[in-house]
Amino acid sequence: MSTTSRSQGRFGLSGSVTRVWGEQQERIITGLPSIAGPNGSNAVGPQDISMVGQGNAVVLVGLGADPAKRAGLGSAGAVMGHLIQVQPSGQWKSRVDVSAYEAQANPDRGEVDSNPYGVFSLPGTDLVVDAGANALLSVAANGTVSTVAVFPDRMVDALPFLNLPPGTKIPMQSVPVSVAVGPDGAYYVGELTGFPFQHGAANVYRVVPGQAPTVYASGFTNIIDVAFAPDGSLYVLEIATNSLLSGNPAGALKRVPPGGGQSSVVASVGLINPTALALGPDGSIYVSNNGLSPDAGEVIRVHP
Repeated sequence: MSTTSRSQGRFGLSGSVTRVWGEQQERIITGLPSIAGPNGSNAVGPQDISMVGQGNAVVLVGLGADPAKRAGLGSAGAVMGHLIQVQPSGQWKSRVDVSAYEAQANPDRGEVDSNPYGVFSLPGTDLVVDAGANALLSVAANGTVSTVAVFPDRMVDALPFLNLPPGTKIPMQSVPVSVAVGPDGAYYVGELTGFPFQHGAANVYRVVPGQAPTVYASGFTNIIDVAFAPDGSLYVLEIATNSLLSGNPAGALKRVPPGGGQSSVVASVGLINPTALALGPDGSIYVSNNGLSPDAGEVIRVHP
């Protein structure tokens, strides 16, 4: 990675979009900005992709900070926090500065922090979840950004190592990271949850524009992606099934039956900090594995 050192990490233009065909892969877009830890791990850069029509796509570039801090990254870092349009030829351009909306509107009225993480494209509209803003946003065809839903903090038990009085509750942010459109046309949002990353506390919310989010499925830990199958099943990917605080990198892929209900484990063996999933036309589920590693990332195929 060609980088410039920063006080809390490294910035460079190592972000890319890779196309996998059969068992071959090729980078069709390179030179996108990213920020990572000193050893290249835990990178923030191109974070999600959604296809638009035949061959085109939109890609969401993350940030994980107050949008004002982009000024310290120079012109190359200005695209952090943007939704960009990409073509198979490798050409791309910014569609909208998503993070600027957090600076202007601050939907959850909390600390100004933006980390656009998940995108789902519909005709004329792109749905974006901003994990830092704790909000589901809509991007219109003309680039206008608006708030669809806000996911509030919840009070949870403080962990023992915090040395707080017994029974103390602390706020836990939602941190929404993924959005999918269900067979009923509603939007379904999976949440990572913030500190203390309580085990079993992550929900999938059902969102109808103009109404408050409702819990569709619960009992998950650190959700990182969600996707619907043609039969109406909802697949939920956990980046750390024992909690991000556990130190255990094991992940899990789970299935919620059509219409909701108790989830079941589809796959867990070999899933190490998985970060994304996609359903293929062959019925297989493709999972990005080792997603926090700087050099061990892979795409694996799961037969449900």
